[in-house]
Amino acid sequence: VSSEVFAPMPERRKGALRVAIATQDMQDLNAHFGSARRFAVYDVTREEWNLVEAVAFDDVSDESGEHRAERDDRITPKVDALKGCQILFCLAIGGPSAAKLVAAKIHPIKVAEPQSIPQVLLR
Repeated sequence: VSSEVFAPMPERRKGALRVAIATQDMQDLNAHFGSARRFAVYDVTREEWNLVEAVAFDDVSDESGEHRAERDDRITPKVDALKGCQILFCLAIGGPSAAKLVAAKIHPIKVAEPQSIPQVLLR
């Protein structure tokens, strides 16, 4: 059993909301939580947003939300990597994954259709 250690995210700007967006290409919100290869992390204020970090994962579940192997937890490392974010936008997320995010004080928000990252951040 290997345990990955993630560097802590940079400190959030005062007054900013830390937002993570599930993405396959760093251009659009276009991924389910479990199958996202990347999460674009932004600090967002009323005036602007700034990319803080891009968190990448090679080992992901398929779009159905099913994991490739039984007893293979691919969700916990994602939740751990996103600690410090307050909101996560994604196309879909399963109940157990959402519960793990909420326990880590990250609020998941499902978006019905893919949209550009700037469109999401303007919300």
